[in-house]
Amino acid sequence: MGDLKRKRGRKPKSAVEDSGDGAGISSKEALDDGVVSASPVETATNGDPQTHRRGRGRPRKGGKHEEEVDRDIAASPERRGHRFADHNGDITTVLSSDLRHGAELAAAAKAAPSMDAVVKVFCVHTEPNFSLPWQRKRQYSSSSSGFIIGGRRLLTNAHSVEHHTQVKVKKRGSDTKYLATVLSIGTECDIAMLTVNDDEFWEGVSPLEFGDLPALQDAVTVVGYPIGGDTISVTSGVVSRIEILSYVHVSTELLGLQIDAAINSGNSGGPAFNDKGKCVGIAFQSLKHEDAENIGYVIPTPVIMHFIRDYEKNGAYTGFPIIGIEWQKMENPDLRLSVGMAHNQKGVRIRRVEPTAPESNVLKPSDVILSFDGVDIANDGTVPFRHGERIGFSYLVSQKYTGDDAQVKVLRKSKTLEFKIKLNAHKRLIPAHIKGKPPSYYIVGGFVFSAVSVPYLRSEYGKDYEFDAPVKLLDKLLHAMAQSIDEQLVVVSQVLVADINIGYEELVNTQVIAFNGKPVKNLKSLANMVEACKEEYLKFDLDYNQIVVLQTKNAKAATSDILAMHCIPSAMSDDLKT
Repeated sequence: MGDLKRKRGRKPKSAVEDSGDGAGISSKEALDDGVVSASPVETATNGDPQTHRRGRGRPRKGGKHEEEVDRDIAASPERRGHRFADHNGDITTVLSSDLRHGAELAAAAKAAPSMDAVVKVFCVHTEPNFSLPWQRKRQYSSSSSGFIIGGRRLLTNAHSVEHHTQVKVKKRGSDTKYLATVLSIGTECDIAMLTVNDDEFWEGVSPLEFGDLPALQDAVTVVGYPIGGDTISVTSGVVSRIEILSYVHVSTELLGLQIDAAINSGNSGGPAFNDKGKCVGIAFQSLKHEDAENIGYVIPTPVIMHFIRDYEKNGAYTGFPIIGIEWQKMENPDLRLSVGMAHNQKGVRIRRVEPTAPESNVLKPSDVILSFDGVDIANDGTVPFRHGERIGFSYLVSQKYTGDDAQVKVLRKSKTLEFKIKLNAHKRLIPAHIKGKPPSYYIVGGFVFSAVSVPYLRSEYGKDYEFDAPVKLLDKLLHAMAQSIDEQLVVVSQVLVADINIGYEELVNTQVIAFNGKPVKNLKSLANMVEACKEEYLKFDLDYNQIVVLQTKNAKAATSDILAMHCIPSAMSDDLKT
């Protein structure tokens, strides 16, 4: 599974060299690291047709048996002509191609009235520098897509405006770029909401209408500004799968649509229309794999509406709640008998409960969750979803809002119990994002202390950090649970070499367990303990049974000289000073 990679679709605008971590993305890198390797047929809507070579990766094999041909009659109705092409020759093949081309044009024509609401989003990003947390990386530009909704608002992807310094939008057919304001960023669902203060921007535009969640084989049309040109582009396909997906932006799992229309770099944030011209999703990522062709993913309307209503209800994005447990399938009959489950009872076993979750007061390990809000849970953790479909029960949780109550029925020691639990956002020991804030740091005696997050690991070890980061940090990322709301994983990120720290130069990304015998709860508590220390020595207990000892007076005196040498404005980040 390590080769399956879903890629986000933000299109870099220009090549920018980075000082170390490669944040600037060139156009060549966007092509090489693009979200789909195949080149889709695109329909230009500015009056001049664009000619593109259609690439399908590996050539189609000939001489298929009848049963193999039957499997090729996939989700798209336009492909059914291929079955008869094998029997009737080239004439039917040409007819099949014409039918598919005609279907694409028909879908594009139906979406055309709403295309004026699709905008191009220009963003200048200034990302944090986790290696040098007192400064930021060199800025770079990117372009993506977005669309207008009601209330003088626009939607795009969160990763399209992440760490934004400036955001501008341009309407279709216009030569004017308007400054935009970011109202809210939903990191878990990869959606951002923008607005434009200039009244001129809103003249003559109609907001998009949202449609219902599509069914399998429903036609979809993805509209946006992908790489390869500056005008609006349309690609057509069908819904091939509906399930809980892993959202690449922050590795959350929410409902998603899989489509066979290409989603390329720059398509991010663009709407996906149904055959009635209504928006049924937002393009946001694609699957890149040598055995996959034209697999794109769309954020569906239930997730979009949850984000919008959350913002309208709370005035800010509060996130998607979770039920803070790890669970186990109950498919083994002996396992079900051992916990006292009756023949007609089904559910999932709780392995662990997060200490910071509100439900930790009522739910216990080895409880079997039988139902959530009255919906029975199967032994494999799924619940009914529309006709003939099933989906993971986390879908039920994701329909709730932070702070909502839920009714849970559990089996405990052969007794059925019901609890009312309050749902909350996920508190991770190693958070998946830092919500646009600058990274925290503290420096004493040349030792740079930082709090670990997923962006920190990605900055230190690259996009394959899940394979290249130290094993102990990965173990904490995957399995450790925060014992309190404010707990952080604090590490010595690096040592700024000076006379005071001779012999410690090779320490890097090693966890700090305790300071002068007291456990380190978070970075702020460590900074406060060191600043208030009156003892003769500063003693740091690190992972792997390592210790660092410095004379308190000498270490604090040397800190100012080290800061001046490296042009560091302060020994601690601003958030630690308050």
